[in-house]
Amino acid sequence: MAATASPGAGRMDGKPRTSPKSVKFLFGGLAGMGATVFVQPLDLVKNRMQLSGEGAKTREYKTSFHALTSILKAEGLRGIYTGLSAGLLRQATYTTTRLGIYTVLFERLTGADGTPPGFLLKALIGMTAGATGAFVGTPAEVALIRMTADGRLPADQRRGYKNVFNALIRIAREEGVPTLWRGCIPTMARAVVVNAAQLASYSQSKQFLLDSGYFSDNILCHFCASMISGLVTTAASMPVDIVKTRIQNMRMIDGKPEYKNGLVRRQGGGAGSKCIGCPGRDVKGAGYTEQSA
Repeated sequence: MAATASPGAGRMDGKPRTSPKSVKFLFGGLAGMGATVFVQPLDLVKNRMQLSGEGAKTREYKTSFHALTSILKAEGLRGIYTGLSAGLLRQATYTTTRLGIYTVLFERLTGADGTPPGFLLKALIGMTAGATGAFVGTPAEVALIRMTADGRLPADQRRGYKNVFNALIRIAREEGVPTLWRGCIPTMARAVVVNAAQLASYSQSKQFLLDSGYFSDNILCHFCASMISGLVTTAASMPVDIVKTRIQNMRMIDGKPEYKNGLVRRQGGGAGSKCIGCPGRDVKGAGYTEQSA
Protein backbone atom coordinates (compact mmCIF):
# COMPACT_ATOMS: atom_id res chain seq x y z
CA MET A 1 0.00 0.00 0.00
CA ALA A 2 1.46 3.36 -1.02
CA ALA A 3 2.48 5.68 1.78
CA THR A 4 0.77 9.06 2.03
CA ALA A 5 3.14 11.99 1.47
CA SER A 6 3.54 14.20 4.50
CA PRO A 7 3.12 18.01 4.25
CA GLY A 8 6.83 18.43 4.83
CA ALA A 9 7.86 16.01 2.10
CA GLY A 10 10.79 17.23 0.06
CA ARG A 11 12.32 19.17 2.97
CA MET A 12 14.98 17.50 5.12
CA ASP A 13 14.19 19.73 8.10
CA GLY A 14 10.46 19.05 7.93
CA LYS A 15 9.58 22.76 7.57
CA PRO A 16 6.85 23.73 5.08
CA ARG A 17 7.95 25.19 1.80
CA THR A 18 7.76 28.95 1.39
CA SER A 19 7.99 31.10 -1.70
CA PRO A 20 11.30 32.89 -2.37
CA LYS A 21 11.43 36.53 -1.30
CA SER A 22 11.76 37.64 -4.91
CA VAL A 23 8.45 35.95 -5.73
CA LYS A 24 6.75 37.62 -2.76
CA PHE A 25 8.04 41.03 -3.85
CA LEU A 26 6.90 40.35 -7.41
CA PHE A 27 3.42 39.39 -6.28
CA GLY A 28 3.28 42.45 -4.03
CA GLY A 29 4.14 44.73 -6.92
CA LEU A 30 1.66 42.99 -9.22
CA ALA A 31 -1.06 43.32 -6.59
CA GLY A 32 -0.39 47.05 -6.37
CA MET A 33 -0.49 47.36 -10.15
CA GLY A 34 -3.77 45.45 -10.27
CA ALA A 35 -5.30 47.78 -7.69
CA THR A 36 -4.13 50.79 -9.71
CA VAL A 37 -6.32 49.72 -12.62
CA PHE A 38 -9.35 50.24 -10.39
CA VAL A 39 -8.28 53.33 -8.44
CA GLN A 40 -6.65 55.31 -11.26
CA PRO A 41 -9.81 57.39 -11.91
CA LEU A 42 -9.92 58.35 -8.22
CA ASP A 43 -6.23 59.21 -8.27
CA LEU A 44 -6.79 61.46 -11.28
CA VAL A 45 -9.70 63.19 -9.54
CA LYS A 46 -7.56 63.70 -6.41
CA ASN A 47 -4.73 65.26 -8.39
CA ARG A 48 -7.06 67.53 -10.34
CA MET A 49 -8.76 68.72 -7.16
CA GLN A 50 -5.42 69.41 -5.48
CA LEU A 51 -4.43 71.58 -8.43
CA SER A 52 -7.84 73.24 -8.64
CA GLY A 53 -7.69 76.88 -7.56
CA GLU A 54 -3.93 77.00 -7.97
CA GLY A 55 -2.52 80.49 -8.25
CA ALA A 56 -5.55 82.20 -6.67
CA LYS A 57 -7.75 81.10 -9.56
CA THR A 58 -11.36 80.12 -9.06
CA ARG A 59 -11.69 76.49 -8.04
CA GLU A 60 -12.70 74.32 -10.98
CA TYR A 61 -14.40 71.60 -8.98
CA LYS A 62 -16.77 71.81 -6.02
CA THR A 63 -16.74 68.15 -4.99
CA SER A 64 -15.17 64.86 -6.05
CA PHE A 65 -18.37 63.88 -7.84
CA HIS A 66 -18.43 67.21 -9.68
CA ALA A 67 -14.80 66.68 -10.71
CA LEU A 68 -15.47 63.15 -11.96
CA THR A 69 -18.54 64.12 -13.99
CA SER A 70 -16.80 67.19 -15.42
CA ILE A 71 -13.79 65.15 -16.54
CA LEU A 72 -16.02 62.47 -18.07
CA LYS A 73 -18.00 65.10 -19.94
CA ALA A 74 -14.94 66.95 -21.23
CA GLU A 75 -12.50 64.09 -21.85
CA GLY A 76 -14.58 60.94 -22.07
CA LEU A 77 -14.07 57.56 -20.43
CA ARG A 78 -10.46 57.34 -21.61
CA GLY A 79 -9.81 60.69 -19.97
CA ILE A 80 -10.26 59.35 -16.44
CA TYR A 81 -7.59 56.74 -17.15
CA THR A 82 -5.02 59.29 -18.30
CA GLY A 83 -1.67 58.48 -16.72
CA LEU A 84 -2.45 54.81 -16.13
CA SER A 85 0.99 53.75 -17.40
CA ALA A 86 2.63 56.08 -14.87
CA GLY A 87 0.43 54.75 -12.10
CA LEU A 88 1.43 51.19 -12.95
CA LEU A 89 5.13 52.08 -12.98
CA ARG A 90 4.77 53.87 -9.66
CA GLN A 91 3.36 50.74 -8.07
CA ALA A 92 5.99 48.54 -9.72
CA THR A 93 8.76 50.68 -8.23
CA TYR A 94 7.31 52.01 -4.98
CA THR A 95 5.38 48.98 -3.73
CA THR A 96 8.04 46.44 -4.64
CA THR A 97 10.81 48.49 -3.00
CA ARG A 98 8.75 49.18 0.11
CA LEU A 99 7.85 45.51 0.58
CA GLY A 100 11.43 44.45 -0.02
CA ILE A 101 12.93 46.89 2.47
CA TYR A 102 10.25 46.16 5.07
CA THR A 103 10.68 42.39 4.82
CA VAL A 104 14.48 42.53 5.02
CA LEU A 105 14.49 44.90 8.01
CA PHE A 106 11.72 42.98 9.78
CA GLU A 107 13.62 39.70 9.48
CA ARG A 108 16.91 41.31 10.53
CA LEU A 109 15.33 42.78 13.67
CA THR A 110 13.39 39.66 14.64
CA GLY A 111 14.86 38.03 17.73
CA ALA A 112 16.81 34.77 17.57
CA ASP A 113 13.90 33.08 19.35
CA GLY A 114 11.47 34.32 16.71
CA THR A 115 10.16 37.26 18.74
CA PRO A 116 8.95 39.94 16.30
CA PRO A 117 9.95 43.60 16.72
CA GLY A 118 7.86 45.73 19.06
CA PHE A 119 5.28 48.28 17.92
CA LEU A 120 7.61 51.29 17.85
CA LEU A 121 10.30 49.35 16.01
CA LYS A 122 7.76 48.10 13.48
CA ALA A 123 6.59 51.67 12.98
CA LEU A 124 10.18 52.77 12.37
CA ILE A 125 10.69 49.91 9.91
CA GLY A 126 7.49 50.86 8.10
CA MET A 127 8.46 54.53 7.87
CA THR A 128 11.95 53.67 6.63
CA ALA A 129 10.60 51.29 4.01
CA GLY A 130 7.96 53.81 2.93
CA ALA A 131 10.45 56.66 2.58
CA THR A 132 12.89 54.50 0.60
CA GLY A 133 10.14 53.25 -1.70
CA ALA A 134 8.89 56.80 -2.20
CA PHE A 135 12.36 57.95 -3.27
CA VAL A 136 12.64 55.13 -5.80
CA GLY A 137 9.13 55.80 -7.10
CA THR A 138 9.41 59.60 -7.36
CA PRO A 139 10.18 59.71 -11.13
CA ALA A 140 7.02 57.72 -11.87
CA GLU A 141 5.14 59.96 -9.41
CA VAL A 142 6.28 63.11 -11.24
CA ALA A 143 5.17 61.61 -14.56
CA LEU A 144 1.82 60.60 -13.06
CA ILE A 145 1.09 64.04 -11.63
CA ARG A 146 1.91 65.76 -14.90
CA MET A 147 -0.01 63.31 -17.07
CA THR A 148 -3.15 63.47 -14.93
CA ALA A 149 -2.96 67.28 -14.77
CA ASP A 150 -2.57 67.79 -18.52
CA GLY A 151 -6.27 67.65 -19.35
CA ARG A 152 -7.09 70.70 -17.25
CA LEU A 153 -4.71 72.95 -19.18
CA PRO A 154 -5.39 74.89 -22.39
CA ALA A 155 -4.34 72.93 -25.48
CA ASP A 156 -1.29 75.13 -26.12
CA GLN A 157 0.04 74.59 -22.58
CA ARG A 158 -0.28 70.83 -22.38
CA ARG A 159 2.85 68.73 -22.16
CA GLY A 160 1.32 65.95 -24.23
CA TYR A 161 3.25 62.98 -22.87
CA LYS A 162 2.34 59.81 -24.80
CA ASN A 163 3.10 57.39 -21.97
CA VAL A 164 5.20 57.17 -18.83
CA PHE A 165 8.42 56.32 -20.68
CA ASN A 166 7.94 59.20 -23.09
CA ALA A 167 7.32 61.44 -20.07
CA LEU A 168 10.47 60.32 -18.26
CA ILE A 169 12.65 60.72 -21.35
CA ARG A 170 11.27 64.17 -22.16
CA ILE A 171 11.53 65.42 -18.59
CA ALA A 172 15.16 64.30 -18.39
CA ARG A 173 15.99 65.79 -21.79
CA GLU A 174 14.06 69.06 -21.49
CA GLU A 175 14.44 69.84 -17.79
CA GLY A 176 17.37 67.72 -16.62
CA VAL A 177 17.59 64.40 -14.80
CA PRO A 178 17.26 65.97 -11.30
CA THR A 179 13.73 67.08 -12.26
CA LEU A 180 12.70 63.42 -12.17
CA TRP A 181 13.20 63.61 -8.41
CA ARG A 182 11.48 66.98 -8.01
CA GLY A 183 9.38 66.92 -4.87
CA CYS A 184 11.07 63.80 -3.50
CA ILE A 185 11.29 65.33 -0.01
CA PRO A 186 7.51 65.88 0.40
CA THR A 187 6.93 62.54 -1.35
CA MET A 188 9.10 60.78 1.21
CA ALA A 189 7.56 62.82 4.03
CA ARG A 190 4.11 61.76 2.89
CA ALA A 191 5.18 58.11 2.90
CA VAL A 192 6.48 58.47 6.45
CA VAL A 193 3.26 60.16 7.60
CA VAL A 194 1.12 57.54 5.87
CA ASN A 195 2.96 54.58 7.38
CA ALA A 196 3.04 56.09 10.87
CA ALA A 197 -0.61 57.15 10.77
CA GLN A 198 -1.77 53.80 9.40
CA LEU A 199 -0.05 51.76 12.07
CA ALA A 200 -1.09 53.97 14.98
CA SER A 201 -4.67 54.65 13.89
CA TYR A 202 -5.36 51.03 12.95
CA SER A 203 -4.19 49.69 16.30
CA GLN A 204 -6.12 52.34 18.23
CA SER A 205 -9.27 51.92 16.13
CA LYS A 206 -9.26 48.17 16.53
CA GLN A 207 -8.78 48.44 20.29
CA PHE A 208 -11.56 51.04 20.55
CA LEU A 209 -13.98 48.81 18.62
CA LEU A 210 -13.15 45.77 20.75
CA ASP A 211 -13.54 47.78 23.98
CA SER A 212 -16.95 49.04 22.86
CA GLY A 213 -18.39 45.56 23.30
CA TYR A 214 -20.13 45.63 19.93
CA PHE A 215 -17.30 43.92 18.05
CA SER A 216 -15.31 40.74 18.40
CA ASP A 217 -11.90 40.10 16.85
CA ASN A 218 -13.17 39.08 13.41
CA ILE A 219 -13.13 40.29 9.82
CA LEU A 220 -15.84 42.91 10.45
CA CYS A 221 -13.75 44.47 13.21
CA HIS A 222 -10.65 44.50 10.99
CA PHE A 223 -12.64 46.03 8.12
CA CYS A 224 -14.09 48.82 10.27
CA ALA A 225 -10.71 49.53 11.86
CA SER A 226 -9.15 49.71 8.40
CA MET A 227 -11.80 52.17 7.21
CA ILE A 228 -11.23 54.42 10.21
CA SER A 229 -7.47 54.13 9.75
CA GLY A 230 -7.79 55.07 6.09
CA LEU A 231 -9.79 58.19 6.95
CA VAL A 232 -7.29 59.29 9.61
CA THR A 233 -4.33 58.58 7.35
CA THR A 234 -5.82 60.56 4.48
CA ALA A 235 -6.51 63.55 6.71
CA ALA A 236 -3.01 63.43 8.19
CA SER A 237 -1.20 63.14 4.85
CA MET A 238 -3.33 65.52 2.76
CA PRO A 239 -1.37 68.75 3.43
CA VAL A 240 1.92 67.11 2.43
CA ASP A 241 0.21 65.45 -0.52
CA ILE A 242 -0.98 68.81 -1.86
CA VAL A 243 2.52 70.26 -1.52
CA LYS A 244 3.95 67.26 -3.36
CA THR A 245 1.40 67.45 -6.18
CA ARG A 246 1.90 71.15 -6.83
CA ILE A 247 5.69 71.01 -6.72
CA GLN A 248 5.83 68.10 -9.14
CA ASN A 249 3.44 69.79 -11.55
CA MET A 250 5.04 73.25 -11.42
CA ARG A 251 6.62 74.98 -14.38
CA MET A 252 9.67 77.21 -14.56
CA ILE A 253 8.77 80.89 -14.95
CA ASP A 254 11.58 83.10 -16.28
CA GLY A 255 14.02 80.39 -15.26
CA LYS A 256 12.69 80.25 -11.70
CA PRO A 257 10.36 77.66 -10.13
CA GLU A 258 6.80 78.57 -9.19
CA TYR A 259 7.28 77.14 -5.72
CA LYS A 260 10.34 77.48 -3.53
CA ASN A 261 11.23 74.97 -0.81
CA GLY A 262 7.79 73.40 -1.17
CA LEU A 263 6.07 76.24 0.68
CA VAL A 264 6.45 79.54 -1.11
CA ARG A 265 4.94 80.51 -4.42
CA ARG A 266 6.47 83.38 -6.32
CA GLN A 267 3.98 86.11 -7.08
CA GLY A 268 4.32 89.00 -9.50
CA GLY A 269 4.08 92.66 -8.56
CA GLY A 270 5.72 92.24 -5.16
CA ALA A 271 2.82 90.26 -3.77
CA GLY A 272 3.37 88.29 -0.60
CA SER A 273 4.03 84.58 -0.46
CA LYS A 274 1.14 82.19 -0.65
CA CYS A 275 0.69 78.94 1.22
CA ILE A 276 0.21 76.03 -1.15
CA GLY A 277 -2.41 74.46 1.05
CA CYS A 278 -4.40 77.70 1.11
CA PRO A 279 -4.51 79.13 -2.43
CA GLY A 280 -5.82 82.65 -2.57
CA ARG A 281 -4.73 83.51 0.97
CA ASP A 282 -1.67 85.65 1.65
CA VAL A 283 0.58 84.28 4.35
CA LYS A 284 3.05 86.53 6.13
CA GLY A 285 3.61 84.61 9.32
CA ALA A 286 6.80 83.13 10.68
CA GLY A 287 8.49 80.59 8.47
CA TYR A 288 7.46 82.22 5.20
CA THR A 289 9.65 84.48 3.13
CA GLU A 290 8.48 87.47 1.18
CA GLN A 291 9.42 87.15 -2.49
CA SER A 292 9.54 90.01 -4.92
CA ALA A 293 9.19 89.62 -8.65
